[in-house]
Amino acid sequence: MRFAHASERFLADVLDFYGIAWEYEPVEFVLSWDEEGRPTSGFRPDFYLSEYDLFLELTTLRQQLVTKKNAKVRRLCELHPSLNIRMLYRRDCANLELKAILNARGPATLPSALAG
Repeated sequence: MRFAHASERFLADVLDFYGIAWEYEPVEFVLSWDEEGRPTSGFRPDFYLSEYDLFLELTTLRQQLVTKKNAKVRRLCELHPSLNIRMLYRRDCANLELKAILNARGPATLPSALAG
């Protein structure tokens, strides 16, 4: 599968590691319409976890993109208040990576900097 960014591939690998079923960009939500009712903007969250009825959107790089994505998520929540969506930021991905590494290695092989 092709991902837009390496962070998405990483999250897919983490989800697979934990046995969590996921779909990549399965739905596009319309966020605004023109006067004739035609969609003018939309938002496609990166992942959907059907077992949790949860959408995930990753943002890890430029602040400008973080700001735009946060605005889109806010608009999506206004239009669909019951929708379960979570933004994952760079620090969230780093925490997931660390947890995956620790689980893969087990406590006997913890890096010395973390064992203390």
